[in-house]
Amino acid sequence: MAAIAANEAIQLDKHGTRGTAITAYQKAIQILQKLCSLYPNASQNKVYVDFILQYEKRIERLRGYNEAFSAGKSDNENSSIDNLMMLEKPNVTWNDVVGLEIAKMAIEDSIVFPFKRPDLFPLGWPRGILVFGPPGCGKTLIAAATAHEINAAFYNVDAASIMSKWLGESEKNVAYLFKTARRKSSEGRPVIIFMDEIDSLIGIRGEEVGGEVRMRNQFMKEMDSIIDKNKKMHVYIIGATNKPWMLDEPFLRRFQKRIYVPLPSFESRRGIFQLYSQRLFQIDEDVDFDILAEKTKEYSGSDLYDVVQAVHLKIVREVFKSGDNENLNIKLRSITKDDFYSVIKNRKPSVYKKSLVLYEKWDKKLKAL
Repeated sequence: MAAIAANEAIQLDKHGTRGTAITAYQKAIQILQKLCSLYPNASQNKVYVDFILQYEKRIERLRGYNEAFSAGKSDNENSSIDNLMMLEKPNVTWNDVVGLEIAKMAIEDSIVFPFKRPDLFPLGWPRGILVFGPPGCGKTLIAAATAHEINAAFYNVDAASIMSKWLGESEKNVAYLFKTARRKSSEGRPVIIFMDEIDSLIGIRGEEVGGEVRMRNQFMKEMDSIIDKNKKMHVYIIGATNKPWMLDEPFLRRFQKRIYVPLPSFESRRGIFQLYSQRLFQIDEDVDFDILAEKTKEYSGSDLYDVVQAVHLKIVREVFKSGDNENLNIKLRSITKDDFYSVIKNRKPSVYKKSLVLYEKWDKKLKAL
């Protein structure tokens, strides 16, 4: 479990999605700490501690963690929000998003085309976009690729970056986030606020304390200021969720586009295998991507990435087992169809079938393309 969380964090980190990468690093740290406490005399604990320290340092670099919300330090009170913005353009392009043509089209209509030719949109354009569907199907990639396409300032927001233990700070964080976004837009640069796992921020709750209510109300107020009152402003909100049914009606109304990001189709699975396999050293001619796509029905895009990675690790393991790992000139053997088949046999899809029914039902009822 720790390896899975760490790998997810590393991939998110590479794609520039800092907020979700931090969450994944924290999850890996928690798992490793639990292993150390359960088995205090285990020989591998030193390795676990080393990984914990590495991940903690990476989190510090990603977040610029400096007690930004300490009481009485007004000069630093908003630095964590500022650190949510990527300093460089995300390195994810539309070519990295295989399939999902309906989602791409909706994003182009709502963000890309209005930015390039605002004069063609006298009624303005949608600024609130909700992408929903099973985990690991490309929701974060879509947001990052969109930011790359229009060279937008990209804010990656999650609950940890907004919520504060200090009274009144959470709604102030929300207000400052949108204030900063509006300022950057007025300076000529488009802004994308990506709210991952948005249900954890503004989802339906059985009980809410006062701070949560004020924070939710502030979000609605700020979204209204973007959506309704400034038709020519290039500030966009992309919310992503695996639980769209946790969002209540007032927030859904503010997302003019509600886009289902489903499991990849046959053609998309084939394309994903081809995309990731291109990054490996050598693929044998007997590998048929059509057959691989057929064998991986109901796999998410993330599942397919894990399959290709596991195949590569299988080949690398052979080098270490043979004792040739010290030879820097060693070449990995070609990856064959049997390598893929053996991995697929032992890696099942991560999405429950019954959850797909819920997504399709919600999409049929509330989609907005």
